[in-house]
Amino acid sequence: MKRIQRTTGIRRTEGMLAVSLLALSASATAAAEVECPIRIGGLAPLSAPGTVVGGEAMRDAMLIAEQDLNDAGGVLGCEVKVVIADTEGLPEKAAAVMEKLIAQDGVVAVGGGYHSSVGVASKDVADARGVPVVFAETWNDTITGDKQKYIFRIAPLSSWASSTIWKHSLLVPGIRKAVILTENTDYGIPAAQETTEGLKTGNVETVTFSVDIGTQDYAGIVERIKAENPDMIIVLATGEAGYNFTQQAADAGIGPMDIPFHTGQVSLESKAYWENVPDGNYAFVQRIGVPENLFNEKAKNFSATYKAKTGKAGVESYAMEAYDSIAILAQAIDEAKSTDGDEIVEALENIDHDGTLGRIYFPYGTGRDPAADGKGDEWWHQWPDPALTVIQYQEEGQNSVDSPIVWPDAYKTGEAIYVGR
Repeated sequence: MKRIQRTTGIRRTEGMLAVSLLALSASATAAAEVECPIRIGGLAPLSAPGTVVGGEAMRDAMLIAEQDLNDAGGVLGCEVKVVIADTEGLPEKAAAVMEKLIAQDGVVAVGGGYHSSVGVASKDVADARGVPVVFAETWNDTITGDKQKYIFRIAPLSSWASSTIWKHSLLVPGIRKAVILTENTDYGIPAAQETTEGLKTGNVETVTFSVDIGTQDYAGIVERIKAENPDMIIVLATGEAGYNFTQQAADAGIGPMDIPFHTGQVSLESKAYWENVPDGNYAFVQRIGVPENLFNEKAKNFSATYKAKTGKAGVESYAMEAYDSIAILAQAIDEAKSTDGDEIVEALENIDHDGTLGRIYFPYGTGRDPAADGKGDEWWHQWPDPALTVIQYQEEGQNSVDSPIVWPDAYKTGEAIYVGR
């Protein structure tokens, strides 16, 4: 009774204390239901025939995300542990890797992922298990186009990425014929088809040559390409295959210093690119994300840590995507106050994440179907705002982050050089 008769200010303080104790009790109950550490899976190709340099970049980025999260206090009172799994870039291994992460390693969500074929092959396992995935660098449209509840993506759709290449290619003076070298994968096949259809709008003829992932000897294909007498060559092959073909084409007189040449995205790894393709100047490379001078604070901080960890002069777009995929999942778990898959999905569908790539959100999902706005199914759980650019190496040994952006005009920092024109 004495407490009831105390002053209003004291009663108010007691009321606030009671609320705080209730909140603390609820938090303790929630924490008691969470097993520490909170394990998040990370997919990366760390062995051939996968894109090893890309996988290593993604691994380093995901481990930096782990460290940053734990330095900030972890999630739900627990440390975060990122469990890295080597996919080798192979669809036949992807499903088994995903199953192991969930069943044996006990992950509650999965980030990363480089090859589209890995995403296509592994997503069904995660969805059936009710484990949320935020894919970082898998472009095939069907990955989100299947509208699976637990599958999200922050990489661009393949159709968007392909349009970047063909729209820039149509700017090549006098282009009438292009040769496409693609890989027989869930990335390469649709990308070649999309690029072919796009170039047709500019009355550009295309001839496509397909190879298996991991191919190293291109001598026969190079001679067949030379016989086509193309005005441009477009490489839609991932990993070290892109290096091998580009240099072998250069040795035969149809490389980046001879005719306009779009090489693979792995060429953003500048040190490895110049070691493997010494005759690779003037190559065009597609890049995801804004230029470094437009980085937000989070991107600047990550970039500095990444450069110090790896010794690189710049940070690749897929490293930034990998970092964000882990950070987004951690935020979703924190906001859900749970590691339950359904609750994480609800949090992801409502997330507003300040990532290294910019503001990341998912406008379509169980609450709003893409069809409501006339969008295709591929927009399901898809981040709609990735920046897509084309850079060009214009000095031997140049770093990709210092190379001029030549397309689109919104990010342009220099004019393209069209050799042989």
